[in-house]
Amino acid sequence: MAKAQGKICSSCGKLTDRYVAFKCPACGEELMTRCDECRETHTKYKCSKCGFEGP
Repeated sequence: MAKAQGKICSSCGKLTDRYVAFKCPACGEELMTRCDECRETHTKYKCSKCGFEGP
């Protein structure tokens, strides 16, 4: 059985292999991952370390 590959989207929580990953713009500590769909629809994400919310 193959292991799922990809990352969990910080906005929608879905496993995806089409994503961008970046450090939180406010604290620079947490790695944020966003799928293409959430990026296109401007779905919010929140940093669990500092509480920053972004589009």
